[in-house]
Amino acid sequence: MITVEDALSRIFDLVAPVGTETVPLADAAGRILATPVTARRDQPPFAASAMDGYALKSVEADPEAMFKVVGEAQAGQRFDGNVGAGQAVRIFTGAPVPEGADMVVIQEDVDRRGDLITLHRDVPDGRNIRPAGNDFRVGDTLDAPRRLSPRDVALIASMNQPQVEVSRRPDVAIIATGDELVMPGEEPGPDQIIASNSFGLKAMLEAEGARVRLLPIARDNEASLRMVFGLAAGADLVITIGGASVGDHDLVGPVAAELGMEQAFYKVAMRPGKPLMAGRLGNAVMVGLPGNPVSAMVCGSVFVIPALRVMLGLPPAPITHMTATLREDLAPNGPRQHYMRAVLDERGIAAMSSQDSALLSVLAHANALIVRPPSDSARKAGETVDYLPL
Repeated sequence: MITVEDALSRIFDLVAPVGTETVPLADAAGRILATPVTARRDQPPFAASAMDGYALKSVEADPEAMFKVVGEAQAGQRFDGNVGAGQAVRIFTGAPVPEGADMVVIQEDVDRRGDLITLHRDVPDGRNIRPAGNDFRVGDTLDAPRRLSPRDVALIASMNQPQVEVSRRPDVAIIATGDELVMPGEEPGPDQIIASNSFGLKAMLEAEGARVRLLPIARDNEASLRMVFGLAAGADLVITIGGASVGDHDLVGPVAAELGMEQAFYKVAMRPGKPLMAGRLGNAVMVGLPGNPVSAMVCGSVFVIPALRVMLGLPPAPITHMTATLREDLAPNGPRQHYMRAVLDERGIAAMSSQDSALLSVLAHANALIVRPPSDSARKAGETVDYLPL
């Protein structure tokens, strides 16, 4: 068995970015920006009023000074004239500041009668003007790679860029294996269970940015496995679930080897999730996950998500560990790295009472995984531990 760190390093050696495509900005949220975006205009493109009020010359803004209103400026429609001595222009937020004016007095600090305004005695300091290019200038860039947030999309739009180059969504084929499995909605036989892992992994990987195909369940015979592997043709990443151990019916490894898989490793010193394998199968990366539901989902978080991020053009990095204070004692850990289902709240973090890797209900109630290093000593409530958020 190899360590989690070694296994992840070997997976990183297998994966590479899958390429890019150009998409409309309206479809770019959540995608990985592949190349920097450059502003095509200044923002704001002109000196703009930051408030509703009156534009005038600051040198004339004396207490109780009087001005004649000679026009109006609103967003999208400037005042074309020049503000002269003793003159003011009614102006609204976002409107271009007219020539000759360098100050906006907010409307609450003015008394108006007809076309005359009088400043109050105590006008606050401040010009209330956003200078041209105050936000960004032509040539400023939004760096890549990065996952585009709604805020990023708004910024790119204001840069006057209608489309962006993003990483292509990796094509992921998921193969669940086992005679015991039937699809949700089907009537299981007396010895069968519902296939659940593939649906959880599909949701997890699609949320990360992949395009996921659920292939037919591969039965526990070589012919069925070969047929379903054939349906995975063209995938960037092939994920098998179950059949990766050493039992008489665990055929994924031997069949994949016959099809040309170059195995990078098999078995990881972790729980849950020891029977994990990875390698290359033709042009695809293959990851063989354990069949136990919690094992498959934990391995998906620890190994598949970081691999997928590299395929999307992001730097190779493990999922970031966070820290929290234990609410309850923990017994000593065994020789394998343990990812314990846990609940995190404002009081701290506590491991759930059952850590059985077959119990999806426990995983569904968990919102974190406490990460216990191999042979970690007993921990007392109040100590700090590492965790992964779920």
